[in-house]
Amino acid sequence: MPRLVAIRPVGVEDERAFVQAVQRSRALHGPWTKAPRDKLSFRRYLARFDGEQHFGFVVQHVGTGDLVGAINLSNVVYGALRSGYLVYFAFAGHQRQGLMKQGLRLVVRHASRKLGLHRVEANIQPANIASIALARSCGFRKEGFSPGYLKIGGRWRDHERWALTKD
Repeated sequence: MPRLVAIRPVGVEDERAFVQAVQRSRALHGPWTKAPRDKLSFRRYLARFDGEQHFGFVVQHVGTGDLVGAINLSNVVYGALRSGYLVYFAFAGHQRQGLMKQGLRLVVRHASRKLGLHRVEANIQPANIASIALARSCGFRKEGFSPGYLKIGGRWRDHERWALTKD
């Protein structure tokens, strides 16, 4: 399958397109994520990424230049653990086309080859069938269940733990 997307670090130059894409994607994101949907929240979002322990990527369509989605790799720990956590979300109009699958595989490859990580983990709400399908299609395996794991939209939500290791 030809590569239809590329990943790159999210930057201030993405603000307008990113915020517009998030606003168009409110129904798609539903209770699963609260992506930055205005200038101030986008700036706060950008400020989290330090290039050492927290990385933010946009997934961009190589043909059109459209932003397809975003993938964050956070809380990276080096040393003996060599692990990090993934958060990802597609933008409306680009879901269920295999684009985020390509993007997620590129971020996982970057985490493994460039950062030397052994393990990446995605914590997904059990009813988020599309996100679970994406993780599974990229080789992630379900490792467990965490009740009340993350506070999203003002509520503590249960999550399944999905992980992929280098081996």
